[in-house]
Amino acid sequence: MSVHTLQDLADRVNGRILGDSSLEIRGASSLANAGPHDITFAVDEKNLKRLKKDARPGACVIPEKLVSSASVEGLPFPLVAVADALDAFLLILREFRPQPPRSTIGVSAAAHVAPTAQVGADTNIYPGVYIDAGAQVGSRCDLYPGVYVGPGCKIGNDCVLHPHVVLYAGIEVGNRVILHAGAVLGADGFGYRFRNARFEKIPQLGTVIVHDDVEIGANTTVDRGMIGPTIIGQGTKLDNQVMIGHNCELGKHNVFASQVGLAGSSSTGDFVRLAGQVGVADHVHLGQGCTVGAKSGVHRDIPAGETHVGAPARPELEELKIVMATARTPEMRKQIRDLEARLQALEKRLDSPAGSERG
Repeated sequence: MSVHTLQDLADRVNGRILGDSSLEIRGASSLANAGPHDITFAVDEKNLKRLKKDARPGACVIPEKLVSSASVEGLPFPLVAVADALDAFLLILREFRPQPPRSTIGVSAAAHVAPTAQVGADTNIYPGVYIDAGAQVGSRCDLYPGVYVGPGCKIGNDCVLHPHVVLYAGIEVGNRVILHAGAVLGADGFGYRFRNARFEKIPQLGTVIVHDDVEIGANTTVDRGMIGPTIIGQGTKLDNQVMIGHNCELGKHNVFASQVGLAGSSSTGDFVRLAGQVGVADHVHLGQGCTVGAKSGVHRDIPAGETHVGAPARPELEELKIVMATARTPEMRKQIRDLEARLQALEKRLDSPAGSERG
């Protein structure tokens, strides 16, 4: 078990200590679970209030800008003030949970590498990997057991393919790409024509191109294009169980949460964010920097920078008005029934002989 003084940890992250710098820290933990010899972190006023109310860590990393906050006053443990609390905490966390060094096994005799395939220097090919004819794998890559690399595929440098990743024929993967277990790139797009009372398959003759620094989650699928490529832009991150349809083109640095689905030929600009279970119809474009809330159904283009929510997805403020109006529906129905009853009573009075005489 690693033990550090708070001063040691503060020095590693260029932090300023408020309190006892000699405190022994034996672990790093979340705010809710930190004990008297653990260090944790808080990034905003909300977390500071939780610290004051519930948490009892040994020490806490906070942003320098919160040092003067009223929520800091009276905290019974030392603080480490830094420019970026999350970054600093992640550095500290590595002190207590060091990652094992990368293995060096080379190409396993229990792997199949076709004679015409190429494997770069310092690349690990684990048992059970199958690299087909004409495929190219770059340097310093790790291909774990069960990975299949189809004929003619190209994989850049410093890539990691976790167990049972499948690359169909002709897929191109850039540098520093991470593909998690069970990801499938290049399966046929879902394309059929209904003719003569049956579905006829449309040949899917395109490919998939994954640019540098992409990460694709477990059991996520990216279908090949029908004619041209399906494209995953540089730096984009796809969570587990995401579905990208054929001929989609994703911009740079998109982030999609779990169970997002894009139908064929949809596209995005850069810095697009989709929350969990968003569904996007075919041929829809999501503009640069837009955000779509969880479980939304997108059926038309979204302009750059806008936030849309709901099914069908609408601008956030518009959808909020609809939700608020819907919440008032029971009250409005009661008001309508009351008005109907009053109207009926008034009509009876007007229709009665006494009412006619008074008229």
